[in-house]
Amino acid sequence: MGLLTIGAFARAAGLSPKALRLYDDLGLLRPASVDPVSGYRRYSPDQLERARLIGLLRRTGMPLARISLALSSSDPAAEVLAYWRSVEADVAARGRLVAFLVEQLSGKDTAMTGLIHAARADRGLVRESNQDAAYAGPHLLAVADGFGQGGHQASVAAIEAVRPLDSLTSGDPLAALGEAFRAAGAAVRNLEDAGTTLTALLWSGSRLGVVHVGDSRAYLLRAVELHQLTQDHVQGSAIPATLVKALHRQPAEPDLLLSDGRNGDRYLLCSDGLYNAVPADVLQAELRAAATPGDAVGTLVDLANRRGGPDNIACVVADVAA
Repeated sequence: MGLLTIGAFARAAGLSPKALRLYDDLGLLRPASVDPVSGYRRYSPDQLERARLIGLLRRTGMPLARISLALSSSDPAAEVLAYWRSVEADVAARGRLVAFLVEQLSGKDTAMTGLIHAARADRGLVRESNQDAAYAGPHLLAVADGFGQGGHQASVAAIEAVRPLDSLTSGDPLAALGEAFRAAGAAVRNLEDAGTTLTALLWSGSRLGVVHVGDSRAYLLRAVELHQLTQDHVQGSAIPATLVKALHRQPAEPDLLLSDGRNGDRYLLCSDGLYNAVPADVLQAELRAAATPGDAVGTLVDLANRRGGPDNIACVVADVAA
């Protein structure tokens, strides 16, 4: 069989000619040939499998930029699974928001009980692997940005060390965070050629404690103002900056902060892969505009990737709700 016109190929693939033109423009599916005079595109039957795969991925709601990343990856199945897990997390966060709104609209008395949250760790578009980790639960938020040969293991170990705090519903959040931080430090020191930042927020009653080391960040959006809660432990202003404190071979003393939680507050925890790519004013605008934490996480990570995605991205957004 010879080359197919764009119309014939579109019918065989179950796509529209308009979609095929878009895929060509984005580099997702180039025609086998383009007439230099008329500009008519022609496709090989061998390209049908890829075209149909792109169509199926679009039916899952997967953005075209994410499809391009998946199909160019050495492990496309893992990229698709990672995308779907982020969708499931978003749906779960929306479900919690709906439950909260139903309770509010029913007129029932409520008290602040926890966090409506979403999290995502993304490889970005340049790095060969993802060394960032993110976690979000009803009482605990955390991000870690690993470095060194064992950076992925370090960030995961740090998150796993603080994760048990998500079951804590009362008590002193700073004491609990300090103890968990020491456990994280011990876990990372057992790894060779590895280190990580760690920024975690613990909700306990109406108080929020923050533990922080490195150059990941915690932000608070209160009303219309965005406040950076943590200070970067870095030297110099280059990107990437030189870390002067992190979980590594030597013990490190973290910054510990205590804040009051107010209904309507929105928190952002992120690695430098987000805030180096997306300016603070854009972070503020998108956090204000997003209807849910899941919407905010998806928008911010996609923005960082559209701006080149030069680094791994860890992003957690959570709302304090009654």
